[in-house]
Formats: sequence, structure tokens, C-alpha cells
Amino acid sequence: MRATSDKVVERALLAVACTAVFCLLVIAAFIFKEGFPFLLKVGPGNFLFSSDWRPDSGHYGIFPMIVSSLWVTFGGLAIGAPLGIAGAIFLSEFGPPSAMRVVKPAIELLAGIPSVVFGFIGVMVLAPFIRRVAGGPGLSVLAAAIVLGVMILPTIMSISIDSLRSVPQSYREGALALGATRWQAVRMVVLKAARPGLLAGMILGMGRAIGETMAVIMVAGNAVKMPASALDSARTLTANIALEMGYATGMHRQALFATGIVLFVVIMILNGAATAALRRRGAAKR
Repeated sequence: MRATSDKVVERALLAVACTAVFCLLVIAAFIFKEGFPFLLKVGPGNFLFSSDWRPDSGHYGIFPMIVSSLWVTFGGLAIGAPLGIAGAIFLSEFGPPSAMRVVKPAIELLAGIPSVVFGFIGVMVLAPFIRRVAGGPGLSVLAAAIVLGVMILPTIMSISIDSLRSVPQSYREGALALGATRWQAVRMVVLKAARPGLLAGMILGMGRAIGETMAVIMVAGNAVKMPASALDSARTLTANIALEMGYATGMHRQALFATGIVLFVVIMILNGAATAALRRRGAAKR
């Protein structure tokens, strides 16, 4: 009887897993079906590296939006990664257990806040502050990067904490026995052992940032131009799709689906890199 119930549960879980894979394949097939003919007609080079986005005139260049997406994503990573990893080091290695019980759930609570709330705070508080202190329109690459840095903080910190806590205690004890201070043991031994997991957290945070839409629409300014500085307004790939899909038709609509293909490929590459880093961590532990 127990063997039969185990098989039923196993097959049910397998069916759920297959359903998730099937949904992913359907989404990918739909995006490629709608956007790939456009790439063949216009040419990947003209689409990816042209700076002229004027769909009403038949010009579909997304290079400024690619650059804007990279600016915003790496800016958010530059803010979120140091804070997330530093917080994970404190909570895992130096902080009291009570701090872990309080701070970690509070940080993870940020992941449940709707992105529109972050965007609203960015519009009402952050953008006016940037405009008053640094100049520019306020709604800018810098504002989007700060908002994304806060939004990816839970992802990076949670994975970093798990990575640091998975390092065997014997590593720390060995370093301390050789005369290292506690910080030296963390810096020279623990961080190196946890490096694949820390890298995976950063990559997943990057994927979260590059796929964010609503908050970026609200705080980036949405100007279709090449940003010259962090104080310039910009439009990302995701924002372009969300802003124009509602009225796009014909080639314009196909161009937006082709933009979705670009995003899909980038995110798949990032997820693959994160998976490889996690496997490397598992192999190092064995």
C-alpha cells in the first residue's frame, strides 16, 4: 500500500514538473512564432544595432534600449549586490541569531511588495531628490538603478546567506586554528568557498532586474535615446514592450515580439549561468 501511494505521489509531482516545462515551451514557441519572421525580414543586425526607433516610419532599431537596459541592470546590481552580500556576511558570520530571525524575514518581505509600490516611491521621493541634488529630469537611469537595487536585494541576500551557511564549519575552525582572525577566516576561506553561490545570487538578481517592467516605466523617464550619463532619461526593452504593445499592429507588433525574443534569450543565458554556478558549488562541496 505504501509503495502504491509513493508511486502515485511521484507521478503527480512528475506531471506538475512536466506541466511547468510545457508552459515554458508554449510561451517560447509563441514568442518565436510572432517575432522570428520579423528578424528574418529586417535582419538581426539592423534590429539590434540600429539606433533609430520610429515604427510609424518603418525604422525598428532597439540599440538605445539595449544600452539603457544594461545601464539600469548593472547599476541596480552595483547597488544591490554589495548591500546583499555584506548583509549576508553579517547575518551569517557576525550577527547574533536574533538578528537573523528578525532581519532575514524583513528583507525577504521586500520580495512580496508589488513593483508598482517601489515605482511610486521612486516617483514621489527619489526622483525629486535626484533632481534637486544632482540635476537633470530626476526620472533617470540613476533613479531606476536605485529602485532595482532595492528590489533585487532579497534575491541576492537570501541566496548569499544559504551559500555562506552551507560552507562547512571545519573550514572556519581550521582558519582560526592557524591564527587567522575571524574576519580573515571569512574573507580568505568562507567567501572563497561560497563564491559560486554568491555569483549565482548575483546572476539571478541581474535576471530579476533586466526583466522588471512597471517600476522602470515609472522612474526611468522612457526617452527613446542613447543615455549619455546616469542622470539622463532612458527606455528599457521591457518598458518599450509594455508601453507600445497596446496599440501596435503589423510590423510594429512583430518588432515588439522580436524584442521579447531578445529578452527571453538573455534571461535564459543568465539562468543557465546561475544553474552552472550552483552545480559548481555542489561539486565543490562533494
